[in-house]
Amino acid sequence: MNFLGTLDWIFLIIYMLIIAGISVWSIRKSKNSPTDYFLANRNLGWWVIGASILASNVGSEHIVGLAGSAGASGTVLGHYELHSWIVLILGWVFVPFYMRSMVYTMPEFLERRFNAKARRLLSIIQLLSYVIAKASVTIFAGALVFNQILGVEFWTGAIILVVVTGVYTIFGGLHAVMYTEAIQAFVLLIGSAVLLFVGLDKVGGWNALMSSVPPEKLNMFRPLSDPEFPWLGILFASPIVGIWYWCTDQHIVQRCLAGRNEREARRGTIFAAYLKLLPFFIFLIPGLIAYVLHAKGELILPVKDGHTDFNAAFPAMVEQIMPMGLRGLLAGGLLAALMASLASVYNACSTLFTMDIYQKMKPEAGEKELVKVGRIATGVVVILGMIWIPMMGRISSTLYTYLQSVQSYLAPPIAAVFLLGVFFKRLNAKGAYTAMVVGFIIGLIKLTLELFQKDLSGLLYDFATINFLYFCIYLFLFSVVVMIVVSLFSPKPDEDHIKGLTFATTVSEDRAASRASWNKWDVILSLIVLAIIVSVFVYFSPLGVAK
Repeated sequence: MNFLGTLDWIFLIIYMLIIAGISVWSIRKSKNSPTDYFLANRNLGWWVIGASILASNVGSEHIVGLAGSAGASGTVLGHYELHSWIVLILGWVFVPFYMRSMVYTMPEFLERRFNAKARRLLSIIQLLSYVIAKASVTIFAGALVFNQILGVEFWTGAIILVVVTGVYTIFGGLHAVMYTEAIQAFVLLIGSAVLLFVGLDKVGGWNALMSSVPPEKLNMFRPLSDPEFPWLGILFASPIVGIWYWCTDQHIVQRCLAGRNEREARRGTIFAAYLKLLPFFIFLIPGLIAYVLHAKGELILPVKDGHTDFNAAFPAMVEQIMPMGLRGLLAGGLLAALMASLASVYNACSTLFTMDIYQKMKPEAGEKELVKVGRIATGVVVILGMIWIPMMGRISSTLYTYLQSVQSYLAPPIAAVFLLGVFFKRLNAKGAYTAMVVGFIIGLIKLTLELFQKDLSGLLYDFATINFLYFCIYLFLFSVVVMIVVSLFSPKPDEDHIKGLTFATTVSEDRAASRASWNKWDVILSLIVLAIIVSVFVYFSPLGVAK
């Protein structure tokens, strides 16, 4: 049922008009070349890059799942929300190589470092993961929120938002995506922050909230005996997934590639690192508030299969505790999350298909033809995302955990290849390709067997039920061993081929240019981020509030 009042609708309509205006302005700008269309002419500043990175990361399924996991399991999945330090790794470690290589995509970088086979394989893996695990899941969760907040029928809401987002992505390219994302990020943050403060007021403040939540729910470092989130597993597995996501995934890194220079790209990641600290408080903490209010009988949550459905925590709080007028602000924020996530996925898929597959198949294609193909590819992704929506009904109530587990099966070999690719110059194309193929096959086998584990027994059942965190670590170490062994038993890469693509082969002029792109304030601001993360870890541990 629609619970928005007149004032709420005014807020929502104003927001939608602003987004429409930015989209029209961006669409009217020239998009005749691939650089214009896919990388916004490589001319964006740090604040747009940083805001766009966060907006690309935070989707409606992220908000729903994270608040839901906090209500059900506590703060333990906050490890994935304190990845600001990995965003800094993107800026300080990877951005110099990416910017110097002048690539459009991450698979293209792998071709520069290794060979065309590595590029093609990564393109296929990323395209499959985007359509199945990102676009469809985002649409599904967003449509649920759209239905609960605006009272619009599920399929109608999904189709409207998907089409609207697809239109400005198809015609506006990355320029439209990033400028609308920058606005959407701030709308989302402001709206969610308001909900946090209203919720804290309802429970009597921060100290009252901390004293009302059981210590085990506040502990981010669960015992090794914990069947789901043992501290050793999450401490090492989440950074592996984080490096894959923040440092090698096209829809994140593409924002940095659109920077006007290395300095703007790095400062964009520093800004994004600060913004990335906020979801822990404005999305996860409301889940704890919902848990307390529900326990007191002050928040009504639906029951699913005999258990409280905490995935409804965030929209239920918007409906039941937000003041009239501010609900429209939150509705705009949630719609912003959906549109920003979809737009970034659409544009990333378009870039990957056009630059890594189509251009390889048809190298004589002109610039206008590539842009046209990019627009068609975006439209195809929009259609595939909608077609895949019915499959999302099979997703369990623990949406956020599901997403992290799937990523744990895909991320390790890719993260290993990129990490060793820049740090270990002896790594060759044969070693990298072998590890990616074998790792990808093993990950798919694990995912498939897990879906049918009830019908398995013996070794297959044991393999299917390995904790996803430990499996992520095992697969990462296995991938590292495979690529090192295969590389050492095959010819070393040509020095000229990898010049400037590893730390050991970076020439002095490039080092000097990178050094000139940052100053002491960039370092100080980065260290402050690290200090904040350590403080949060200590606070939500047996040494702090969880004792």
